[in-house]
Amino acid sequence: MNELTRRDEMSLAGAALRGAPWKAAAVTGGAVATASLLLGLITGSADLAWALGVGVTLFTLVAAIGAISKPDTGDRVTRQARNWSLRHPWRFSLYPAAGAAILMYPIELVLDGDGVFGAAWDAAWGGAWIYLLTAIVATTMRGRAVKN
Repeated sequence: MNELTRRDEMSLAGAALRGAPWKAAAVTGGAVATASLLLGLITGSADLAWALGVGVTLFTLVAAIGAISKPDTGDRVTRQARNWSLRHPWRFSLYPAAGAAILMYPIELVLDGDGVFGAAWDAAWGGAWIYLLTAIVATTMRGRAVKN
């Protein structure tokens, strides 16, 4: 029986994300959030919650895709986790999406004023989009997985 538990999958996804380009992800997310806010100020339709949500989305996408883009680098555990992530892109994508939804929830709750359930709904939709985008891109990268 070679079935992995959810806990095992979460450990593998976490190990794959350990080598993510966090600085590049933070710079990308911050730059896009700033540009979105500035563009909103110029056009008169500034929305801080929207700008931060877009920044969190791009931060998550850059970190998740960057983490699995080079499966042959890092220590043995990280390489194995990245290869697992490339072979199971839909399962791997659950974890960055959940993390992004958790990051988006307080933004929606405090800045957007949707209430507890409205903020949860908006954060869940944001996580769903990240799940879909990450999984599609990771699926296209499946050929990078090192054959064992």
